[in-house]
Amino acid sequence: MRKLVLFIATSLDGYIATKDESLDWLFNSEGEGDNGYSEFYDTVDTVLIGKKTYDWIIKHETGDFPYKNKECYVFTRSSIKDNEDVSFINEDIASFTDQLKNQEGKNIWIVGGGELLQSFVEEKLVDEIILTVAPTVIGKGIPLFREGDYQLDLSLKGTRKFNQFVELHYTVKNLCLLN
Repeated sequence: MRKLVLFIATSLDGYIATKDESLDWLFNSEGEGDNGYSEFYDTVDTVLIGKKTYDWIIKHETGDFPYKNKECYVFTRSSIKDNEDVSFINEDIASFTDQLKNQEGKNIWIVGGGELLQSFVEEKLVDEIILTVAPTVIGKGIPLFREGDYQLDLSLKGTRKFNQFVELHYTVKNLCLLN
């Protein structure tokens, strides 16, 4: 069965972007090459993106769509026509993701964002988390994990250092919903 993997960078205080959705803080520290991105990218053939993150990518990325050679699904609450790069999904996250996980293929990447990740966590769908921590504290912003009634128990699979960045690789042992 394919794995659903979160691969993302965060500030030391747990934010994935500033309140105004800036990632400038991420480029203020010296990494090493692409900090493991290419190596990870080769392990996936499908990417899942929330609509807000998709809109951010379209607004800020220059050139080609960054996931052109992957199956790309954008979760949205609206009815939007697919385009050459992505399929827009307006259906139950759990059943759609279970179907993907049961298909042949490589791993599935949760690109973002925080709202979509929360849904995957609450549905107990995340299998691994690869978190690259930047040596930056930004004080406030968009949190990686939103407040909720859950607890993720993880097992450390490995760590790597990319100059000033540290990658933490976890498998999800179990998810407890607290009610």
